[in-house]
Amino acid sequence: MPKLGQTVEEASIVRWHKREGDPVKKGDVLFEIETDKAVLEVESFYDGTLLKILVREEETVPVSSTVAFVGEPGEDIPEEATKPAPAPKQPEPKAAPAAAAAPAATKPAAPVVGATAAAPSPVAAPAPTAQAPARVFISPRARALAREKAINPDGIHGSGPNGRIVARDVEKYLADKGYGEIRISAAAKKLAIREGIDIVSVRGSGVSGRIMVSDVERAVAEKPKKMSRMRQVIAQRLTESFTTTPHFYVSVSVDMTDLMAYRQVLKEQGGTYTVTDFIMEAVVLTLQEFPVLNSVTDGKSVRWYGSVELGMAVALDEGLVVPVIRDADQLSMMELHDAARALAGKAREGKLLPDEMMGSTFTVSNMGMLKVESFSAIINPGEAAILAIGSTGETPVARDGRVVIRSMMNMTLSADHRIVDGRMGAEFVNAIKDKLEDVALWKSMT
Repeated sequence: MPKLGQTVEEASIVRWHKREGDPVKKGDVLFEIETDKAVLEVESFYDGTLLKILVREEETVPVSSTVAFVGEPGEDIPEEATKPAPAPKQPEPKAAPAAAAAPAATKPAAPVVGATAAAPSPVAAPAPTAQAPARVFISPRARALAREKAINPDGIHGSGPNGRIVARDVEKYLADKGYGEIRISAAAKKLAIREGIDIVSVRGSGVSGRIMVSDVERAVAEKPKKMSRMRQVIAQRLTESFTTTPHFYVSVSVDMTDLMAYRQVLKEQGGTYTVTDFIMEAVVLTLQEFPVLNSVTDGKSVRWYGSVELGMAVALDEGLVVPVIRDADQLSMMELHDAARALAGKAREGKLLPDEMMGSTFTVSNMGMLKVESFSAIINPGEAAILAIGSTGETPVARDGRVVIRSMMNMTLSADHRIVDGRMGAEFVNAIKDKLEDVALWKSMT
């Protein structure tokens, strides 16, 4: 199991691309893993055959654990490799010593594998270790009966030895639930069995309450599904931030008319600057004027960061990721543009590495392209604030005693009230606003 990122301690096998006995070429993707930071494709460093899989799909093991052996057909596999794969979420699964060597070391009995990034995930600390689901003990006859009747035996109380579910327990469950009165089509029953739906919980919409395929399909759609590791991390981290950090919000409207006109001139001249580029540059300049916004507190002390590590939120189908532009305060406008473009491209192509999504000191979240007028973002743990950007649109505003149409953009600062007070938050967002409305500033920088 490869280690990508300084804080990645464990990972889960999401899917195997090869089966035991399959030929493997150097660079072939063997399996996908999911960490708290990213979903990654793991490639083989060697040609050979996949001799043995030790860690199955949906199992989680610490990094550097042996998960498989690649070698020549018939090659001996270390004895420990024949033992059952470690149970999910166990802290220290045993690994075959021969496969623990690094790829550059002396050739092991069966080579290890390496990894390349495939799809990113949000920056987050390791999620709490989950408990493995309780095992259901059920006799073969009882399991067969439950399957025949299309019911889920997990919730049945067992009266057999050590709480084992036996046939009479299933029969009692059927009687208690009035199973004999249930009418169900053959196709619906088949679907319920395949999907593991307890038919007694399904309401029929057919004649006389007959359960139809559509009813089972609805039950399947409503069936609780385990959240991906990525979504679990997002839920954990945002809940942690919102419940432990006292958020307050400051919003201003920015007149983007002149800047949008100047950007159009640059575009006609071959320039490639985006609206987000101007916003991020204005933020970087303003953070140097208000260093407390580029800090973090634990409620007892404040740590000021020595550089601006600018996070830029990128929305993907799988969720939100925040790649980080390193030393943004040391970059020119063009360098900032190039860095942002490269990171956004890697995010959308699924090639971000975990370390590229760690260590941000302030984040900009722009939802303008999603036609959102305004919103309030949740502060990323480890930061003092985040800036939420809405859409730029034509708006009637008062200017010099008359109503005119201007291109207006709303932005909202979410700040940690423990170290940022209302006045400072207001001064900060208005300093960004002033810069965005000062076209002379941008002409001098571009």
